[in-house]
Amino acid sequence: MKWLAAGIGVVFLAPIPIAGSSMMLASAADAVHRNGPAGICLPGIDADKVTEQVGKILDGASGEDVHIEGLDLPAEQIPHAQTIVATGLSLDVPAKGQIIALATAMQESRLRNLSYGDRDSLGLFQQRPSQGWGTAQQIRDPVYASEQFYKGLLKVSGWQQMTVTQAAQAVQKSGFPDAYAQWEPLATALQTAIVKTFPTSGDANSKFADQDGAPPSGCTPGQDGSEFGRIPAGSVPKGYSIPTDADPKARRAISWAMQQLGTLYQWGGTCTDSRGPDPMGRCDCSSLMQQAYAQVGLTLTRTTYTQVHEGDAVSRAQLQPGDLVFSRGTPARPEHVGMYTGAGLVIEAPRTTKPVRISPIKDWDILAARRVL
Repeated sequence: MKWLAAGIGVVFLAPIPIAGSSMMLASAADAVHRNGPAGICLPGIDADKVTEQVGKILDGASGEDVHIEGLDLPAEQIPHAQTIVATGLSLDVPAKGQIIALATAMQESRLRNLSYGDRDSLGLFQQRPSQGWGTAQQIRDPVYASEQFYKGLLKVSGWQQMTVTQAAQAVQKSGFPDAYAQWEPLATALQTAIVKTFPTSGDANSKFADQDGAPPSGCTPGQDGSEFGRIPAGSVPKGYSIPTDADPKARRAISWAMQQLGTLYQWGGTCTDSRGPDPMGRCDCSSLMQQAYAQVGLTLTRTTYTQVHEGDAVSRAQLQPGDLVFSRGTPARPEHVGMYTGAGLVIEAPRTTKPVRISPIKDWDILAARRVL
């Protein structure tokens, strides 16, 4: 398998035979996982160059003219690295934890979402269904796989004081525990580069707690959504329809947002392809608002911090379908946003592991509301 070295040079790793009648050859990445480290050396990573090259890929470059030392398929590998970082951010995992996760995935799969591996190992982290990591389908979901790795890491006592190798090994229990260390420089550069590409949304710092209790919503009895009872996640409440007297643009924005119901939240996701294969096409709270209104030609800014200044302020008692409502944090710096749909309901992308859903406004501690039409 061909590897880019120093951004220009080419190094060929000798194929390693796997026992069997057909004498199949393993790729270098698989050889590392199955037969031990391949001795890759990545000295002197240029962090600024990595940042530049990462930006090209995330801006849509094909990868043909993108060169990052240690990555031979950057157009495939960088989006997976982005998913790992975004998942870590959404779970409030510190930067070191994200670096450990990236180094682990580099060693295990070379940041590829593999459909095969040693015994029943699969995915970015080569997790095994037989070892309780999840079903094969779940493990092949990069977001799920990343979440499972982080959950395992956070259970390791004192992981933040460990080396990358020690922490990764505590989670993975690899037969070659020293192999993770070689990826730390590149993992650090990738994490630094990727985290800069995300919006500084309140979603990043929120604890993503569900809203409990019934704080004042400004709605009169019978208009707080309580009449719909329990609303199954990702469904439209029985008996609800978009109000016919709502602004036509608001109706269309609400309708588009409702088409995203049931799709999983992804912090930093663009909400441009919520049902597609790339997790970063899914929605977070502010991108759901932005893309819903983009369908009617209205340009909103990207984050909750800036959307709270869009349009005109309205009181909770004056809410109309299509108004943006904000909660968590402070009125000046809220950390969550949803869209009022009328009938005492709000559509939102709530938090990691939860789908886009409709919730009663009685469950919202509304800090601000804005009318953007």
